[in-house]
Amino acid sequence: METMQLHRGRLIDHIQLVVQDLAASRRFYGTVFDVIGVPIAGEGEDYFWADELFISTAESKAAAGKLTGRHHIAFQAKDRETVERFHKQGLEAGGSDNGAPGERPYHPGYYGAFLIDPDGNNIEAVFHGVAEKSADSVVVTFEM
Repeated sequence: METMQLHRGRLIDHIQLVVQDLAASRRFYGTVFDVIGVPIAGEGEDYFWADELFISTAESKAAAGKLTGRHHIAFQAKDRETVERFHKQGLEAGGSDNGAPGERPYHPGYYGAFLIDPDGNNIEAVFHGVAEKSADSVVVTFEM
């Protein structure tokens, strides 16, 4: 059998979504992040962020007054149960269904669920199957 390796966390530095209703987005993302175990790292009057996802209003400096378009963002889940909780609780927090939890044909073991967030973005939680990770996360330490 051929060995397959997936490398995650090396392509994207950060993502910013510019939203119409920050409170609705905070409620939605706060809920789904709780489910997948990612804390809200900080927030201000016109933004909040978790890990490398920044969410702001069009009035924030970084937004330049423009809303972002429709995006697809997939978050890693630790197991199938987390994918199912993501979908259920995301619906309760204002998301709409875009694909119930289930296996997908992308590769063996791919188990995902899809929600549309309050601004029309396609947000997914995916469990890729039982696998050994080299690390849970990458730690970056800046030298000053």
